[in-house]
Amino acid sequence: MEAIAQSPINISPSAIKELKRLMGEENFDENNYLRIGVKNGGCSGMSYILGFEPKEEKDTVYETGGILIIINPAHLIYLANMAIDWEGGLSARGFTFSNPNASTSCGCGSSFAV
Repeated sequence: MEAIAQSPINISPSAIKELKRLMGEENFDENNYLRIGVKNGGCSGMSYILGFEPKEEKDTVYETGGILIIINPAHLIYLANMAIDWEGGLSARGFTFSNPNASTSCGCGSSFAV
């Protein structure tokens, strides 16, 4: 078994609760991890990846709040010290990202530039 490091990303209690709810759904694949990453795209140049996927060889495994997270080490320059929260209100619903590495972000908060 591989070593599991403390996550370089802060996930709020409300986001952990929502992620665990999603993991408890009937069609959830127990072999998947929570992938956090970035990809080119979005109105500011880069957008966030947040989803459940199998681990790839290059991934580093982290743990936060009982959730196993995978991150491609090449993405850490963009993600270190980022915070993920869950908004469950009537006017705003979804995961939000607060990234100290971003120089700008779009109005919807799902893409950024460095």
